[in-house]
Amino acid sequence: MAMANKSFVFFTIALSFSLSVLRSTSSRSLSSEASEFSTTVLDVSASLEQAQKLLTLNPETLETNNLHDEVTTSASSSSSFSVRLHSRDTLLNPQHKDYKDLVLTRLNRDSARVNSLNTKLQLALNQVNRSDLHPIETELQPEDLSTPVSSGISQGSGEYFSRIGVGRPSKLFYMALDTGSDVTWLQCKPCSDCFQQSDPIFEPSESSSYSSLSCDASQCKALDISGCRSGKCLYQVSYGDGSFTVGDFVTETVSFGNSGSVNSVALGCGHDNEGLFVGSAGLLGLGGGPLSLTSQIKASSFSYCLVDRDSRESSTLDFNSATPSDSVTASLLKNSKINTFYYLGLTGMSIGGRPVSLPPSAFSMDQSGRGGIIIDSGTAITRFQSEAYNAIRDEFRRLTQNLRSTNGFALFDTCYDLSSLRSVSVPTVAFHFSGGRLWQLPAKNYLIPVDASGTFCFAFAPSSQALSIIGNVQQQGTRVSFDLANSLVGFSPNKC
Repeated sequence: MAMANKSFVFFTIALSFSLSVLRSTSSRSLSSEASEFSTTVLDVSASLEQAQKLLTLNPETLETNNLHDEVTTSASSSSSFSVRLHSRDTLLNPQHKDYKDLVLTRLNRDSARVNSLNTKLQLALNQVNRSDLHPIETELQPEDLSTPVSSGISQGSGEYFSRIGVGRPSKLFYMALDTGSDVTWLQCKPCSDCFQQSDPIFEPSESSSYSSLSCDASQCKALDISGCRSGKCLYQVSYGDGSFTVGDFVTETVSFGNSGSVNSVALGCGHDNEGLFVGSAGLLGLGGGPLSLTSQIKASSFSYCLVDRDSRESSTLDFNSATPSDSVTASLLKNSKINTFYYLGLTGMSIGGRPVSLPPSAFSMDQSGRGGIIIDSGTAITRFQSEAYNAIRDEFRRLTQNLRSTNGFALFDTCYDLSSLRSVSVPTVAFHFSGGRLWQLPAKNYLIPVDASGTFCFAFAPSSQALSIIGNVQQQGTRVSFDLANSLVGFSPNKC
């Protein structure tokens, strides 16, 4: 009996020791995991301070201070051009009661933008018969051009403006930068309907280089929708929210500050322009199609750096400039069904330095032209197809259990209350490309304030569509270089 009691006591001690070791091991394992994943620091105070300053910004003062920048740019050769690039909200007086209202307005514009891009892609995939959209020999009035086609931005004039000269003598206009469309256009007199813009409306009669295009011109035939009036080419570009521009398709001289100018660029001279394009004079189409500005000036490359949208700073839009040597490069892919969009060879994502488990098809394009991922200057928030988004979001949540979560906001379902913090360590987020190359984002490009009280949200969103889009919030502070000659795109942080 005594031997049995001794055995029981020994077993109890041994079991207690084993459980203690197990708990200790488990604790060390969790602690080790927390210390092993890669982190970066989000400056909460700086983000909130910058957001507040934007609401008190005087765009007129900023515009006056920046005007000299538009004409002092230099180029290494006559074929290289450079102009300043500004955030939309630093050039327009933000009519918002608070920062939360401003963010909601941005997100509403962004949702319409994404819908417009997906509509444009669907039209291309459905192979609309272009001959049905070209009544070249018919005498049409602008209001008769009503066949819908989606191209470029929607509901808003884009998030970034560049200042471009049009005509001879050159008149300067703020134009919305758009890599998701091809046709460049601006509002022209006489206006049957024009929206409010920052600059005087272009007067064709005051330019000696203004020239109408005939209905038989190759540029006219390259339009998605064109018409003919008195032998002159008419154009229409429609957007996903019902916005549109209609007018004469012409050629004009386009100038880039003191960098130089290009003659006979085909662009739209819009006499009837409706929609929420407020502020810009029109749109600068930088897509991959034959009518885009990049194609018409035969640019072998172009690059831009998008400063923080809440910043007072500006950067540059450059044509035919060298890609920085320290760029992280990815393959630039083509969709045979649509040449406007810039598709990337994205192989995966990582959170906290660890690859997220994603299906091989997450970012690939199928033979029909569906799926894949594009990079776009006009879309704000990066959209991932739902399965990929859920995996990325879940991993980020798993590694941020130490942060105080709060309710979702608009299209964001992962938000945190950081009001009591000045700075915080958060898991890193990186895009992966072939060859082991990765583009790691700064924390402020994926945890963004949505109000002035300290609510920050994970700045990605799911999409029910197969197409994924890398938006400009993720691109902020990085020079994005499109090497068109070699089908590469480069990402160079801190090269604004």
